[in-house]
Amino acid sequence: MPEYLSPGVYVEEVSFRSKSLEGVATSTTGFTGMAHYGPVRYPGGPSRCEPRLITSFTEFERVYGGLEPIEPGGSEHLCYLAHAARVFFMNGGRRLYVSRVFIQPGGGVDGGGNPNYECCARHAVSVAPGQNATWRARWPGEMGNVHVLTEVVRTKLTPYTDSDGDVQLKSVKAGAVIEIYNAGETPATGNNPVTEARLAVVQVDADDKQTFLGNGGTVSLASNDQIQLIEMRVRVSVDADRIDAYEALAAHPSQKRYIGDILQLEDPEDEDCVVWLQWTPSADDFDAARLVMALQGNTQPRLQNGTDGSLITTTDIAGNEADPDDTEKKATGLAALGEIDDIAIVAVPDGGGLGDADTAAQVADALITHCVTLRYRIGVIDGPAQSSLNEIRAYRGRFDSKYAALYHPWIEILDPTSRPSQGAPQKRLLLPPSGFVTGIYARSDIERGVHKAPANEVVRGLTRFEVNINKGRQDVLNPEGVNCLRFFEGRGNRVWGARTISSDPEWKYVNVRRLFIYLEHSLDKGTQWAVFEPNNHRLWANVRHMVEDFLYVMWRDGALLGEKPEEAYFVRCDRTTMTQNDLDNGRMICLVGVAPVKPAEFVIFRVGQWTADANK
Repeated sequence: MPEYLSPGVYVEEVSFRSKSLEGVATSTTGFTGMAHYGPVRYPGGPSRCEPRLITSFTEFERVYGGLEPIEPGGSEHLCYLAHAARVFFMNGGRRLYVSRVFIQPGGGVDGGGNPNYECCARHAVSVAPGQNATWRARWPGEMGNVHVLTEVVRTKLTPYTDSDGDVQLKSVKAGAVIEIYNAGETPATGNNPVTEARLAVVQVDADDKQTFLGNGGTVSLASNDQIQLIEMRVRVSVDADRIDAYEALAAHPSQKRYIGDILQLEDPEDEDCVVWLQWTPSADDFDAARLVMALQGNTQPRLQNGTDGSLITTTDIAGNEADPDDTEKKATGLAALGEIDDIAIVAVPDGGGLGDADTAAQVADALITHCVTLRYRIGVIDGPAQSSLNEIRAYRGRFDSKYAALYHPWIEILDPTSRPSQGAPQKRLLLPPSGFVTGIYARSDIERGVHKAPANEVVRGLTRFEVNINKGRQDVLNPEGVNCLRFFEGRGNRVWGARTISSDPEWKYVNVRRLFIYLEHSLDKGTQWAVFEPNNHRLWANVRHMVEDFLYVMWRDGALLGEKPEEAYFVRCDRTTMTQNDLDNGRMICLVGVAPVKPAEFVIFRVGQWTADANK
């Protein structure tokens, strides 16, 4: 009870209603695999290397690169991750976390087999004897071999004479680089080269008096001198379609838009910037002017030595957990996705492109283990490419899990990176179905709800399926839990199955499994407030009413079976669910039962003859 220690009026807020329970998101998806660029852990790299949330394919391209083939180990591979992200959003996906996997050629040289600081593209620029400024890619990958061009931007300044007779400059702060021309000279314009003899750096003393430091010491200004402020513009040409520009950059650390702060490794102004500048100025303020000259005069501004690493393995996809004793060792691969609570759907688009069926099965095992361990997510497994009927059945027979679903066959699309040439058709690609299917999962959840089976849904963005699955073939595959993708004349290309790869008939259907994941996760997150509350009838009633209200909404939305709420669910939380031993040990036990809606897989009409004189 509150304390009342002295006379007075006490106004208190109390609640007369049960707490509400909010459902968790079910459409958030996680992918892991190889990409051209983007966040990945490496010693000496940015600390923020966790999977990035992507909400459109345009954003994916900016962070992780495009659809062009990737070259791990020097051999060309289709960038399945990028293609999967593209078709995920095309089929209705909204939120995608991407965990990039990168393996340095040779396994790394940091002693732990991890990519090291030198795995990123770089280019050194000589500023002064023994002093280099180095452009570096923020992330490893051949995409980091970008073209960096530094231009000078000139702005005219007006000198004035103060009360002491000294020439000063308006609106110029310490560290600004200026260019000095005598009266009658023609000042340079645009990006014309700067010269050391004309440059000076503004210094400001404790009395706000300006002095001007040239290469040979302090220089004096005349009131009729022509002064120009020198700033930098950096253009980073990533490819033909992307040029990132950074304006009004200064060369001295005391300036607000110091280039070392705007384009820094750890926390740049643009979190998706491709490059950063490694530069440590000396105590000499004129280094700012030297840096401007060096960057503008750089004749080979392309970064070099960035590679796509080595071909990843199933172990790399599974990844490593973060080391709690070493902040440098972040989680990788699927383990990195495990740190994000929002994810409900997981896939590994690279799984089928790393090798034969055995390799694909190892990737699927890692995905299943990930989902079983974390409980509140389901994995979408790709069958091997070009599998025959017997091969896909044998592949399905390797697994038994209620936390995953298998889809077959692969899907053919027109290559978005190619164009038809004279007399030759546009190139075609085969993609695993997981990117399409996860997008359909998300679309079905958003439009109908997680209780709706993600089947009989149109597959967008394809030309055809790799093989034609007819009714006879599906009669064999469907009972074994292989979800088929089929073409129907007049109805298009559709997902025609919604079964898990579980042998337990209680968890046969994807929507039932996902409905319980949704319910369990919502209860988990929404009842944390109850921990350490007094374990009495008031708490039991509050929890019971909260869960009943939540289930009532689910029943009303069609997620549960039954004509009345009493037929759809029950919630018990009282002395019938708890013994005295439970109470003595601090346990509150709530029993929840629900009747999920199962999909109408087999719609049967029985038709018979009817005679006019038959009894009604």
